[in-house]
Amino acid sequence: MYKIKSRIWIETDQGMFLGNGRVQLLKAIDETGSLTKAAKSLKMSYKKAWNLVDSINKNATQEVVQTTTGGKSGGGATVTDYGKTLIQKFDELNEQTIAFLNDKMYELKL
Repeated sequence: MYKIKSRIWIETDQGMFLGNGRVQLLKAIDETGSLTKAAKSLKMSYKKAWNLVDSINKNATQEVVQTTTGGKSGGGATVTDYGKTLIQKFDELNEQTIAFLNDKMYELKL
């Protein structure tokens, strides 16, 4: 049995905006409430995670992740409602793309 594998991503004129890895990071931030914890859960350096979030925020039409700096109560990160919508829409696009490709593969009778 054959299985389609594909990766999609969304770019702007400035470069990469969203892809699977970035969406996984956003989901981890949403689950943990922390950029540090999200990065650790994905075995990613904090610097890389910060750079990805910064890039996402700069390329988005609205803020995707809000961060607060540390202190007595510690810092944190939250995915905005707009960010949650982006995650949902990206996941839907990914699922629809795979379904389309599977249908086309079936039509080819491989």
